Amino acid sequence: MKTLFIECGMGAAGDMLTAALFDLVEEKETMLARMNAIGLEGVHVHIHPVQQCGIQGLHAQVHVHGHEEGEHEHAHDHDHPHAGHGHEHAHSHHTLSDVHRIIHKLNVSETVKENAVAVYRLIAQAEAKAHDMPITNIHFHEVGTLDAIADIVYVCMLLEHLAFDQIVCSPVCTGSGTVRCAHGILPVPAPATAYLLEGIPAYAGTIQTELCTPTGAALLKHFVDRFCEMPVLRTRKIGYGMGTKTFERANCLRVFWAEDEEASDEVYELRCNIDDMSGEELGFAMDRLFESGARDVFLIPLTMKKSRPGVLLSVICATAEKEAMVRAIFRHTTTLGIRESRCSRYVLKRHIEQEETRFGTIRKKGASGYGILKEKYEYEDLAKFAKEMGISLFEVKKRLK
Repeated sequence: MKTLFIECGMGAAGDMLTAALFDLVEEKETMLARMNAIGLEGVHVHIHPVQQCGIQGLHAQVHVHGHEEGEHEHAHDHDHPHAGHGHEHAHSHHTLSDVHRIIHKLNVSETVKENAVAVYRLIAQAEAKAHDMPITNIHFHEVGTLDAIADIVYVCMLLEHLAFDQIVCSPVCTGSGTVRCAHGILPVPAPATAYLLEGIPAYAGTIQTELCTPTGAALLKHFVDRFCEMPVLRTRKIGYGMGTKTFERANCLRVFWAEDEEASDEVYELRCNIDDMSGEELGFAMDRLFESGARDVFLIPLTMKKSRPGVLLSVICATAEKEAMVRAIFRHTTTLGIRESRCSRYVLKRHIEQEETRFGTIRKKGASGYGILKEKYEYEDLAKFAKEMGISLFEVKKRLK
């Protein structure tokens, strides 16, 4: 499995993500030429090595008509879209529809276009919510728009090129204090950024400046599969994307390219103690939990308070199914509370193949990984042959061997 882990201890911004992902690319000159040939008029990206706190990394500079956007306006980087109200000078601003047209004319794949439009729409939705106005009334500063489009498209191109199976990200450091924008001085995270980070684990940290920008937040929201502390990784390569400001700690975003033949994932175990449901009721609840997407459901006998017999209900589910599973447990059981544990899980890769035998075609399940190979015949197929021939399951297995 090919995994990307993004470390956002110093926030996230479009230029930093661009530089960090570019650092993972093998053929850098070829990729840079592609990035500068997308057809975004007047836009050119320079990526060059820099050092901070003794750490070597890359810095991406997007120039629009020869100028780097936001050079003196931003504490962290230059990718703010500078959203404004509809009554500002129309000739120097773009609507979301204008942005869509710009992106769809670019010399990039359809997948990159679709992802870029989706990311920019997230930004527009957050700005509309922050200003309490329809999304059609949101306008973006012309130069800032081209700069942000470039950052977004570059990240989409790099992720398409690197083709990760999953993207995992740390909790996001937003910074604190205030930031100056087109409307005045705003708290950090800026309102649009705060809306984009809804549902994403984030924290302020100790640095008083804007560390996570709207573009960075939108890219994470669109592409990241799950947010957690760094899982167990077998790292192949590390990329460093450097910000523009200097702090006591390195102002960088790190990305880890991990690749492993063995598969691993994370699951949740949801548990509750029950002492007032019959066996039939528990069986019915178990069936409903499996229907709701549980990977496993099991019951363990317990002796509860006042020496009452009871059961421990345990449900294993994927991260994406956790909320639905919690609702199903409350709906189908009498419990008043559920405990959860997040578990890292090592799994073998599974496959099913058809095998021709003396009895006919039979399915064989296989699992491999970590130097292990396991195989067994499908129970339903074994049972079918045993019934047809009037022999035991053990005899079918014996004859197959």
